[in-house]
Amino acid sequence: MNIDLSNYPLFQDNDIKSLTLLSDQGFSNKNYTFQDRNTTYLLRKFILHGRDRTLEYKIQLLAYEENIAAKPFMLDLDNELMICEFLEGEHRSTLAKEDLLELVKVLKKLHAIKIDSEPVKLEGLFTLKTKELEEAFNILEEYPKEMLLCHNDLNPKNLIFSNNSLKCIDWEFAGMNDLYFDLASVSVEFSLDDEMEEYFLAQYFEVISWNKSKLEAYKTIYIALCKQWFQTQETT
Repeated sequence: MNIDLSNYPLFQDNDIKSLTLLSDQGFSNKNYTFQDRNTTYLLRKFILHGRDRTLEYKIQLLAYEENIAAKPFMLDLDNELMICEFLEGEHRSTLAKEDLLELVKVLKKLHAIKIDSEPVKLEGLFTLKTKELEEAFNILEEYPKEMLLCHNDLNPKNLIFSNNSLKCIDWEFAGMNDLYFDLASVSVEFSLDDEMEEYFLAQYFEVISWNKSKLEAYKTIYIALCKQWFQTQETT
């Protein structure tokens, strides 16, 4: 990647030799690390277009202030990149109860953040609706919308566990959505069985009751959305 970091005020007095391409890459960004003095930075070169990167930066900054995200340092829309703190840690494909407790704490902080933005219009994201998907949206009409700031992409690669802490990365899909969407995504992505799902939801709601049908509808929608996303990536 050809970019002169000394053009940015943050690095203009430093001699940064090179960028290291991370071996584990996602679909939305090309990720590099580099070091400056005692700090390791992450440079995210945007691949996915059509996202509101200014909103993403704002949300990540608010999440950082709640200690649930990496610190964002700068956004360069002209060069389509963001530089933030690099987080050391591990991704986990399965979650124990103590991990779910940490995730609940993160979600409660995230869902409590106030931001003025348009809500995600889930139905408009689908190019084709199956009967099952239409039934899921019909079920949601029976329930009140509980719109809060959501991450909207809580897959294992976007959660980093380190030193008894948990933080989220890759905030490009974050925005106002029903809180059940985040809860459903966790259940799907981590294949929670009935016992673990009940434990997770009981910790989140602090009661032993919630809208099971609403959760199942959002799980159906999330699975369909992921399927469409990966099919799109395979054809581009």
